[in-house]
Parts: sequence; C-alpha cells; structure tokens
Amino acid sequence: MTQQKQIARWRLILGSESEKRFTDMGGETLSPEEMMMDQALAAIYGGEGESISQRGAGRGASSPHIARWLGDLRRLFDSETVAVVQNDAIERKGLKQLLLEPELLDNLEPDLQMASTLLMLKDQIPKKSKENARRFIRRIVEDINKMLENDMRRAVTAALNKRAHSPLPSAAAIDFPTTIRRNLKHYNPSLGAVIPERVYFFDRSSRVNRWHVILDIDQSGSMGDSILYSSVMACILASMSAVQTHVVAFDTQIMDLTPLCADPVDLLFGFQMGGGTDIAKSVAYCEGLVEEPGKTLFFLISDLEEGGNRAALLRRIEALHDAGVTVIVLLAIADGGKAYYDETTAQRIANLGIPCFACPPDRLPELLERALKRQDLSGFAKK
Repeated sequence: MTQQKQIARWRLILGSESEKRFTDMGGETLSPEEMMMDQALAAIYGGEGESISQRGAGRGASSPHIARWLGDLRRLFDSETVAVVQNDAIERKGLKQLLLEPELLDNLEPDLQMASTLLMLKDQIPKKSKENARRFIRRIVEDINKMLENDMRRAVTAALNKRAHSPLPSAAAIDFPTTIRRNLKHYNPSLGAVIPERVYFFDRSSRVNRWHVILDIDQSGSMGDSILYSSVMACILASMSAVQTHVVAFDTQIMDLTPLCADPVDLLFGFQMGGGTDIAKSVAYCEGLVEEPGKTLFFLISDLEEGGNRAALLRRIEALHDAGVTVIVLLAIADGGKAYYDETTAQRIANLGIPCFACPPDRLPELLERALKRQDLSGFAKK
C-alpha cells in the first residue's frame, strides 16, 4: 500500500476534523469515491457530521434517505464491513423503528444480528413491511441452509444407514405428520383440505426404533444467533422421515413449535424472543415427550442463565441422562460463534457426565452423526 493510500485510510478513520493535519503532512484530497465513503461513515461515527436522514432532498428522517445511504454502503464496502456499520447505525442512531420500513428492509445486507433484532421486533412490524421482513429473514435462512442441509442429511444417513422413506406406496405406511407439514402450502380453501403434492411413506424397516430428536431452545433475548441455526437444523431434521423431530421453545412459558417445522421462516417467527428463563420447567415438559429413552436425542440449547430453580434443572437433566436419553447441552453462541453462558451451571452439568459445550454451526452435522452413533463426545467437545 502506498503512503498516500495509508494517509487516506487514516483520514477516513479519524474523520473530517483531521483533514487539515493530513493535508499538512502531504496528504492529497480524497477522491470522489473516498469522499462518498467519508460521508457514509460520518453519518454514524461523525461527532457533528451530517445524519443519515439529512442526505439528499426532503425534510426529516425519511426511510428513502436511509435506503440510499445503505445503497452507498453496499457499493463502497465489503459485506462484512457493511454488516458492522448497519448494526452500529441501529445502536447509535436509534433506528429500530425505521427497520420496519419496507424500503429499508430490502436494502439491508443479510446479517445474523440484524435478523435477531427483526425477530425481537416482529410483533411491532406493520402490515406493509411484514413480507419484506420475511424476505430478509429468508435470505439468512437460505445461507444457513446451504451450509448445513447436505451434510446434515448425510450425517443422519451415515448414522442410521436406513432409507428415510420407502419408494413403494402403502396406505399403512403413510407418514401423516410429515405429509401434512410438507404440503400445508397446497391447502385448498374451497375444499377445506390439503391436497398433497407428494405423500411421504415410512420405510417399514426404519419405522421401528426410529430416533426421536428433541430440541429444547431457550428463546430469551440473548439467544438470537443460536435460534437461527437451531431452527434451520430443526426443519432439516423434520423433513426426514428417518427421525422424529420435536421443537420446544421456552422463556418462563413453553411453546411447542413442532407444527411450524415445515418452513424455517415460519418457525423463526414463532419464537417470542425476550423475557425471563425457566429452563427446569421446559425440561420437565420435554420429559413428557420421551417415549423410548434409548432412541431419544435431547438437545438443550441455552445460555443456562436459569431464572427458575437451578437445582431442579440439574435433577431433571440427570434423570433424563440416567434413563438412557442421549442428552447434549449446546451453549449459546454470538458474535461470530463465541460462546457465552453461566459458567457455574455449565460446570455442574458437565460434572454429571453430560456433554456441555458450544458447537460451531458448521460442525453441527458431525455432532449429530456422532450422537446418533452413540459415540463419546468428550473429544469433540474439547475441540
């Protein structure tokens, strides 16, 4: 990098107030593109600089002005930088309400933190913006799905070595829950019935002793990234007849979201992010879903900030483990995969011989395969 480029970069970092000093050092005037960068950054980081809403014609805070500003960002910076600046704009300039404007949503760079903010505000989203919000969330979901789906399906197939469904139709082998979930979009109002485009059948050889996967997901406000990954994982599993899948969400209340697993966006909008946490109460509910402990895989996905009875939580998790259920506690992740959690509770769970760790999203398929094969996860957790 030339000296002039270095001077220009520092000038952009320090803002227009440093212009004279850099000129005195021999710095050249910023190029037109660098001036656009300077204006875009000054709208968020400048002390007395122009605000986002002041750019262009018009009066007051207008979403088209912000959409134009976002368009400038996306032309001038890479997607990672755009995501950082977007989030700083929300925090520094109080733009949460403007997130609900359709023009703005269509210009946002897909970003996990922004998606989490939208999900927290979903009950405030006006009707005119709901479809735009869903499109934004779907872009995130599609990216996660591309990362996970093929490996997740391979992991289940490798672990169970059985066909997900039978190619031979048999009325006795119809998988009604999966058939209905996967064909809800084909509901015919005039007939009052679902007209299935495809009917799913159990393979008779795999229907017996089918694995049951239960995902018990903390929906407190700190769980945004984990909820996004867990929802996509849940929907992939729910589409496979080789396993039975349940999805439970909790704060101080419990919601069984299993009927929403046909579409990860529908599932995500079913979460009610925020509020307190009663993990023990949710684990108790999930105990009631267990039919065959030796064929049940139970994921507790939480930051373990228990607002209820911690001793009861530990007793219930231990009881599931002792009954033969494969219990795995996945700790909350944020900020690009960093774990954060209540260390005391996590250590007590680990002392029970129950795997308790944060798993990078791209390693979820490997984790699932190892768990279904009943392999020791201690080495996996250390990695």
